[in-house]
Amino acid sequence: METKTKTSARVCAFLHKKGVSLSPKTYFVDAMGAMALGLFASLLMGTIFDTVADFIPNGNVFDEFFVLLSTAGGATGAVIGIAVAYTLNAPMLVMLSSGVVGMWGNNFATYLLVDGIEKSVTAGPAGAFLCVLVACEVGKLVSKSTKVDILVTPATTLGIGALVAMLLCPVIGWGMYWLGHFINYATTIMPLLMGIIISVVVGVILTLPISSAAVCAMIGISGLAGGAAVAGCCAQMVGFAVASFRENKWGGVVAQGIGTSMLQMGNIVKKPIIWLPATLAAAITGPVSTCLFKLECTGVSAGMGTCGVVGPIGVFTDMGFTPTSVFGVITVCIVLPAVLSLVFSEVMRKLGWIADGDMKLDL
Repeated sequence: METKTKTSARVCAFLHKKGVSLSPKTYFVDAMGAMALGLFASLLMGTIFDTVADFIPNGNVFDEFFVLLSTAGGATGAVIGIAVAYTLNAPMLVMLSSGVVGMWGNNFATYLLVDGIEKSVTAGPAGAFLCVLVACEVGKLVSKSTKVDILVTPATTLGIGALVAMLLCPVIGWGMYWLGHFINYATTIMPLLMGIIISVVVGVILTLPISSAAVCAMIGISGLAGGAAVAGCCAQMVGFAVASFRENKWGGVVAQGIGTSMLQMGNIVKKPIIWLPATLAAAITGPVSTCLFKLECTGVSAGMGTCGVVGPIGVFTDMGFTPTSVFGVITVCIVLPAVLSLVFSEVMRKLGWIADGDMKLDL
């Protein structure tokens, strides 16, 4: 027993020395947050620039400029790899190699037979994320352990990354495709029920220290389901901004309405009931989106809400600037969540369920 204890202590000391924490928070909160930033800097920005390019006449320098900017999405896997490795405090060689691993994980294709047609699907951001997690941590273990570190470290990181990609990415691609397919299809045949479920769940994920944008990108959410996700995220951000206005004033509106409702997590832990107004609002705006306005959105944009106005931009990217999309975005993303959350929170304040100061932020 004593020998095992000493061995375990040595292993823990070695892992600590190499910066390997084996912490769920590090991997599934911090690293997923980094993946969301990577998605924002590549895929999301590329999509936004591509939308802008559609409004610029062909054959001039501005058109070429925005067409070039729209190719940013092609670097998604590599950017995710570097972002995750940076968050894991990887040494330089491991970090750079992780960019390659992220590219492999994101683009590794497998083939499915769907309705008699062979369809190529990739593991996408989920594949990039998992491949980089494993490869980066193993790469950190061997980093600077030999005199030929410049060869051993990238070779090990790349080798492990390629192996994980070959073993896991086909399964991940298959799983993510069918999960996304199920959610997207179920929303088209049960828009009311799925609108409520998706809006509430994705909105809650947005406020939790988990990346809703990364989750939406991984499962490939789209169509009406993506619109419901936007509705839920906006309900949380706008809802908290309005419900906490008496405590946080305009600084809180900007910080939560354009920044993130995650700022309220500390207060939610102290008093979970303050989460109810925004969540109830999401349960209403979700089906309004799916059944009335039929808003659509795709991937990472669906999980961003009003953060940087990315959610509404994603809706316009998918649907164009039509009277329905414009009025729908204003109603579902701004007006309804603001009014509903304010009404619910004021009723709860009257009942004594929420007290002044419960949603106060240190701004």
